[in-house]
Amino acid sequence: MAAIQEGSKVQYNFLGKSGLKVSNICLGTLTFGESPIGRPGQCDESLSFQILDRYAAWGGNFVDTADFYGYGNSENVVGSWLKRQNREDFVIATKCRYDMCQNVNSVGLSRRHITKSIEDSLRRLHTDYVDVYQTHLFDNATPLDETFRTMDDLVRCGKIRYVGVSNVSGWQLQKIVETQKQLGLNPIVSLQ
Repeated sequence: MAAIQEGSKVQYNFLGKSGLKVSNICLGTLTFGESPIGRPGQCDESLSFQILDRYAAWGGNFVDTADFYGYGNSENVVGSWLKRQNREDFVIATKCRYDMCQNVNSVGLSRRHITKSIEDSLRRLHTDYVDVYQTHLFDNATPLDETFRTMDDLVRCGKIRYVGVSNVSGWQLQKIVETQKQLGLNPIVSLQ
C-alpha cells in the first residue's frame, strides 16, 4: 500500500447541526458481503477489509451501511472489521426499514420493527451503539410520531447517538421536521 501524504488525507466537517465530526468522504458498504439474492460484483470479506483499511489510512472515519445490504452481510463484514479497530475512531451509520425475514411485522418503521432492527444491527456490527441511525425509506403506513418517538427513545437509552433519514422527498422531510419539533424530539442531523 502506497504511503499517503498528510496534506492529501480527508478533511473533517460537522455532521449537520451536530457536534459530530465526520470525514468529508463517507464510505458506503452496499457491495460488502455475499448477497443471498445472487447480486454479482459483491466484495468478499478480504476485499472489503482491504477497502476499509485503505479508507482508514486516508483518514476516513464515516462508514455507512444498512441492515438490508446483503440481508445483514454488509453489517457483518463491517462489524468483523470494526472489532479489530478502536471503535471510538469511527462513525458508523446504518439504516432500517426493509423486510428482513418475510414476517408481516418485519418491515416498515413501526416501533416493533425499529427496535428489533437496531438490536440485530448492533449484534452484527459488534458494537453497543450506532452513531447515526437512519430510516431507509418513508413509511406511509406508520404514523410519524410512532417512528420518531422510537428513534428518540433509542437516543435517550444510548443505542443510537443521532437520527438520520434516507430516500425521502421534500414534502416528507418537512413533515418529519414538523413532527419532531412539535413533539420536542431529537432532530434529524442527516439526509442521505
